[in-house]
Amino acid sequence: MNRTWKLLLTGGLTLVLAVQLAACGESKETGGQAKPEAVTIGFQDIPNDEIVAKVKGWYEDELGVKVNFKKFDSGRDVNNAFASKSIDIGLMGSTPASVGIATGLEYEVFWIHDVIGAAESLAVKNSAKVNTVKELAGKKVAVPFSSTAHYSLLNALELEGLKLADVTILDMQPNDIFAAWQRGDIDAAYVWNPVLGKLLADGKVLTDSGKLAEKGIVTADVGVVSKEFAAKYPDIAASYIKVQQKAYDLYKSKPDEAAAALAEGLNIDKAEALKQTNELIWLSGKEQISDKYFGSGDKKGNLARILKATADFLVEQKAVEKTPGLDAFEKSINGKYIELALE
Repeated sequence: MNRTWKLLLTGGLTLVLAVQLAACGESKETGGQAKPEAVTIGFQDIPNDEIVAKVKGWYEDELGVKVNFKKFDSGRDVNNAFASKSIDIGLMGSTPASVGIATGLEYEVFWIHDVIGAAESLAVKNSAKVNTVKELAGKKVAVPFSSTAHYSLLNALELEGLKLADVTILDMQPNDIFAAWQRGDIDAAYVWNPVLGKLLADGKVLTDSGKLAEKGIVTADVGVVSKEFAAKYPDIAASYIKVQQKAYDLYKSKPDEAAAALAEGLNIDKAEALKQTNELIWLSGKEQISDKYFGSGDKKGNLARILKATADFLVEQKAVEKTPGLDAFEKSINGKYIELALE
């Protein structure tokens, strides 16, 4: 089982595919500034700022270039896309980001889309007759491997004294989890919205990432950018941040309008969209460059330590072979584009 996890978490990252031309076109001069022909952004169906901005159509106006969107089901797939250099910017959980940094992917974390709370939970089917995490012994639990949900699940089991051998853990993407849930193939799943909301029609929550965060197990959805791309086009990286800040401002000032955009982007009703996004913690750019997260200037904040601790835990679980020192994580955390966006 441990060897299988190792392969699933890191094997895909070692396979570098042919570079796809759609990711980074030839540069052009616009207003005296070099810009790419297009920017390719990898996104996921998560009720946060990126979906709001996408539905509102703000990206091309703010970035000033054509934007291509690629949808992914999990952060592991986003890591594979960065390994193949087929995207410039992507959204992933803090766990796959820690795996990517540990395995040497050339990107940097430059935004926090949300700190995960109850929007990511361990749900159990009503028919399983399970009321506590400890009672999952002998049950089948699905989770997307190398995700924040995977990291949270492993911690939740460990906190209750369960060993990996006590539970059958299955690697499934969110939509596959929903299908398996309906068929009765699994007893429980750790997953995020909007799939989580569908599971709870025939289930209940045993614990969630908000409760785990209270115990020091912090997870988040983060924005990552290719180091090469950001160095070549720093204005584009800063403009991307401006778009996220604009979505944050809309959510804080007009939550109903933001929820309408999320509902359209996620194909759910507005009330459900607002409920789901309220289970995430949105952060402003100013909050993000505090010591609690990125830090400012040359002083690194706590985010690098969070990612390092995540990678170290995965090593303990034999999910990855080794992790570099804290300095490698600090070099892959860059808040300067937030500072540029806020000027």
